[in-house]
Amino acid sequence: MASRAGPRAAGTDGSDFKHREKVASHYQMSASLKSEIKKLTVVHFFIWILVAAQVAVSHLNLVSHDLVAMPYQWEYPYLLSLLPSFIGALALPKNNISYLVISMISAGLFSVAPLIFGAMEMFPLAQQLYRHGKVYRFIFGFSAVSVMYLLMVIAIQVHAWQIYYSKKLLDAWFNSTQEKKKK
Repeated sequence: MASRAGPRAAGTDGSDFKHREKVASHYQMSASLKSEIKKLTVVHFFIWILVAAQVAVSHLNLVSHDLVAMPYQWEYPYLLSLLPSFIGALALPKNNISYLVISMISAGLFSVAPLIFGAMEMFPLAQQLYRHGKVYRFIFGFSAVSVMYLLMVIAIQVHAWQIYYSKKLLDAWFNSTQEKKKK
């Protein structure tokens, strides 16, 4: 490979790369985990937009309730799930451990807990749908229970991965802090 100044320096065959400095593994891990958390935050934002749109459309009576059903009770507290993602986004640029911990705890409270409550709230309706084929709520002609369970399955995975990657990132940050204190 040629350099800007011309051909490769005489006496090197390209195998002298082993002595060069390498990026520490916890910095590499931190960068990759931050990237994954950002991607999951974008997916979470799209899920949040869907839930917020359903709540807004049904409460503002923009379309008939036959077309978009009234929201379930779990959807209201789930709207607060944007807060943990926002706090987590604030933690990433400066490696703020306390913001990341707050984000993880609040993700459990405002993201995962409403989804668990929603699964329990909609379970009797799902049983009725699959045992008897009776549906009372619709979202654009589809069973609201089926649509919301599909959304919940995706959302629970997104939030679980967010919390998992945040924990791994917290460990990477904590280990690098401990290594600095030892020196």
